[in-house]
Amino acid sequence: MATLAKLALRNVHRQVHVDPITSRRENLVRAIHLQKQVLAAHLKGETYTVERRKRVRNTEGEHVWENTQKPVRAWFFKQDDGWYVQCRYGARVLLVDGKHNSVFVPKLDQVAGVLDAFASATKAGELDSAIAQASKRKPKDAGKTNEQ
Repeated sequence: MATLAKLALRNVHRQVHVDPITSRRENLVRAIHLQKQVLAAHLKGETYTVERRKRVRNTEGEHVWENTQKPVRAWFFKQDDGWYVQCRYGARVLLVDGKHNSVFVPKLDQVAGVLDAFASATKAGELDSAIAQASKRKPKDAGKTNEQ
C-alpha cells in the first residue's frame, strides 16, 4: 500500500459527448462511399461484397467464428429506361426533399454524380430532418388493428 499512497488517487466518471446529428451524418457518408464501391463493381460487371464474421457450428458441434462474404445491396436500380437512385439510412429510404424518395438519371455513369450530391448534402446538413425521421422508431402495435 505504500506504493499506492504516493499516487494522487481520485474517482472519476468519463464523459464522452457524441453529437447524435454528427454521428448520423458520418454514418450516412460512410454508406454513400460504400455505394460508390458498389457502383464501381457494378460497372465492371461484378458483385461487391464485404467480409462479415459469422458464428457457425463446425463438424465437432463447436461454435466457431467464420469469415463470410456478404453482397452489398445497391441503392440504384434500372427502371423506366433509366436508373433510379435512392438514399437509404439503414433499411429505410429517405425522402430526399421531403416529398420524393429517389433521383432519376438516364445513364448508369451518372449515378456517381448523384451519390456525390447525396454526400455533399449530408455534410451540409440538408438531409438531417430526413435522417431524423427515418431513425425514429415506430410503435410495436402500429400494424395491428383494434378489431381482433
